Amino acid sequence: MSTQPTTLTSQTLSDVQPDGFFTRSLADADPAIFAGIEHELDREQTQIELIASENIVSKAVLEAQGSVFTNKYAEGYPGKRYYQGCAPSDEVETLAIERAKQIFGCGFANVQPHSGAQANGAVMLALVKPGDTILGMSLDAGGHLTHGAKPAQSGKWFNAIQYGVDATTHLIDYDQVEALAVEHQPKL
Repeated sequence: MSTQPTTLTSQTLSDVQPDGFFTRSLADADPAIFAGIEHELDREQTQIELIASENIVSKAVLEAQGSVFTNKYAEGYPGKRYYQGCAPSDEVETLAIERAKQIFGCGFANVQPHSGAQANGAVMLALVKPGDTILGMSLDAGGHLTHGAKPAQSGKWFNAIQYGVDATTHLIDYDQVEALAVEHQPKL
């Protein structure tokens, strides 16, 4: 039995890849999932999004998030990854770091949030101390867990003052928000 590696000298990549793997669109591969995505796009483009943990991004951001970097695992930091083949990841992440440093006028930046909840926690710990007062939309009104809900870390570590929406109009009562802010003087 040979211990030499086998080579595919007579085959091209297109001979060994599944048919249409790099060329077939989602609409062709799975019309039902494609339709669901189109329905969500229509909803986002025709309705106002008020859920704090959601975000509507530009087409350019959607293209970046739906890029080939979805396929890539790039644990570690630029130039110090744990896996090979990360030069393009390093290039894009380094650009993001440089842009963040320029925007925030700082010498260092980490652009690798693990999750929105952890990103919110990092911001809170940078701006307020445990016991400080924060003001946020209540969970039952559409706010996020990390904005002071009792079961969340922010609801346990901080004096969380919550505001809601008008029961009839379902709109934020900005007079109430202002009154709570004046009364409680939140730091965030």
